[in-house]
Amino acid sequence: MLVAAAQGGDRNALDQLLRLHYERIHAVCRRVAGGTRDADDACQEALIKITRSLPRFDGRSSFATWAYRIATNAALDELRRRKRRPSLHLAREGGESEPEVVDPTAEQRLEHVSDRLVLDDALDDLDDNLRAAVVLRDVTGLDYREISEVLDIPIGTVKSRIARGRSALAKSIRLGEFPGNRSDIGNNTGDDERPTDLT
Repeated sequence: MLVAAAQGGDRNALDQLLRLHYERIHAVCRRVAGGTRDADDACQEALIKITRSLPRFDGRSSFATWAYRIATNAALDELRRRKRRPSLHLAREGGESEPEVVDPTAEQRLEHVSDRLVLDDALDDLDDNLRAAVVLRDVTGLDYREISEVLDIPIGTVKSRIARGRSALAKSIRLGEFPGNRSDIGNNTGDDERPTDLT
């Protein structure tokens, strides 16, 4: 088992373990922290914390759930730091805003929204708690119980945050203008188990 081997000091096992989960760890950081630079910083911090904390991982949750908790916290920390220094992100020299780097496969993985930046902006407008819940559900595909463990909140609160977050996203990006999209967002009860593809 990779986790046990990595905990035992096997560097190859550790490298394989981190590579196996890197894409989703970065996706969590990308969607929670927002800007590409912030996401990269958060991801790097998360990987460092995962590596340093691995000897203390006790297996009470899955490794993925544990790693996503670390990634979510790292991304939220980075997001809060960014909010404390808004001037660094508002403009570059000459007053031009920093360009957003868009995933080249975005069109394939988000079929009904042509402009991915619209979704990024909508996520940026979400309350941090709502954003984290939606990202963990719709980016990582965690179920409500796992999200409850990651965020350390009751399952009912998880459902409420996801429902409210999805509703806010739907209003913000006006998905009603794109045929067939309303079912992707879920309903306001939080009972929809189908994740919205935000990856």
